[in-house]
Amino acid sequence: MAPKTQIGLNKAVYLVPHVLDRAKVPTAPTRNGYGTGIVEAGKENSQVVVLCADLTESTRNLDFKNMFPERFVQMGVSEQSMASIAAGMSLVGKIPFIASYAAFSPGRNWEQIRTTIALQHSNVKIMGAHAGISVGPDGATHQMIEDLAITRVIPNMQVIVPCDANETHKATLEAARFDGPVYMRFGREKTPVFTTHRTPFEIGRIETFRFGTDATIVATGYGVYEALLAADSLAKDGYQIEVLNCHTIKPFDYKALVASVKKTGCVVTVEEAQAVGGLGGVVAEALGSYLPAPLERVGIQNRFGESGDADILMDGFGLTAPHITEAVKHVLKRKQGKRVPDEPAYVREARMHLSDLRAESMKKALAHVPKKWKS
Repeated sequence: MAPKTQIGLNKAVYLVPHVLDRAKVPTAPTRNGYGTGIVEAGKENSQVVVLCADLTESTRNLDFKNMFPERFVQMGVSEQSMASIAAGMSLVGKIPFIASYAAFSPGRNWEQIRTTIALQHSNVKIMGAHAGISVGPDGATHQMIEDLAITRVIPNMQVIVPCDANETHKATLEAARFDGPVYMRFGREKTPVFTTHRTPFEIGRIETFRFGTDATIVATGYGVYEALLAADSLAKDGYQIEVLNCHTIKPFDYKALVASVKKTGCVVTVEEAQAVGGLGGVVAEALGSYLPAPLERVGIQNRFGESGDADILMDGFGLTAPHITEAVKHVLKRKQGKRVPDEPAYVREARMHLSDLRAESMKKALAHVPKKWKS
């Protein structure tokens, strides 16, 4: 049995021991959780099939292919055909999982997903791998940060962003059991595995990972762990911050959000995606409809990604705990009615930090350029 980790106001959630000590928390890519989950889903239901767009190993479908070769289809680089063929397979009772990089699915094949899958309510699961800027050196073209926005607006679509490898495993099983289209994103880089087999997971339900009364942080994906670190840092200044794990962007758990904000009076959203349209968008809509409150959105601020080390990019784009901490301080001032700058400090500092990192990278690159090229 996993130990109960006491966080916040003496209420318990099931997370790993020493969850706030990053050095003691194991790490693994969230895509690994999909890899183990799809094999288990295949054992559980013989109707589960996998279609892959020439990325079998990197999307973690290799074990499924080896165990169920008759249920695996290598489509080659044809994401649009993959979506349409999967929709057809669902009509005869199959449960297709289609896997590619998120930049290509749902990026390249959005229209096929909309028309052949969602419009027909086809029982197809879209697995978007290597999502977010943490894909690092692959650069802006492969750093899919618009996927939450473009999938959330599609009718009938469920949108899931697990916070770690364990939750990705659970989400894969639940997606296979769910009747209808599902989009799920996961990443390439190793990230903290801080939930356990006892940590609750249910599609469409927000889970509270830390309890507080001063401000609410609603986070998704890797941002959940960074939010916990930020909340711990703020606790040293006397603030009790509530941290919500919003692994399901759609359907959104409006009741849980409203219940939290009624206590705290202000909100910060955190996502490794565009700050508009995804989690930040749905929370803004919820507050506008049910409970107006000050809101700050930590995410990609209306720009594309760029090539670089994953950790440096996450920090440079303002998605790590120190930036979340500044966002919470900003929203607390707004809640208190204090004047704040038009451009929040957490946005300005991230922009300036990224500029410094870019200049440093260019300096290192030029240092390796042959002298005869340095004209």
